[in-house]
Amino acid sequence: MRIFLRNFVLAALPLIIGFAVGYAFAASQQSCGRMVGPIFAAKCHGRVLQYRILFQTAGTAAGSLLASLLLTWLELRRRRATPPVAAPPPTPT
Repeated sequence: MRIFLRNFVLAALPLIIGFAVGYAFAASQQSCGRMVGPIFAAKCHGRVLQYRILFQTAGTAAGSLLASLLLTWLELRRRRATPPVAAPPPTPT
């Protein structure tokens, strides 16, 4: 069960980071009317959504890279912890 949870968390890590980055970008933006004025506010909303999708995609890519590095490190650590298997003795000819 522990291995399943570890792999589940590592698989969900890119998605979680992507959503967090997209949310952080949306939370940091002020209203479109305040940024560009009331005349261009309708066009601004579409542009903000495009930027949010871009940030979310970049966050997911960064999360994928982080998850792959973390999984590689954990796998190498696990292999070092297990003793090597001894080769069977050679058969006499």
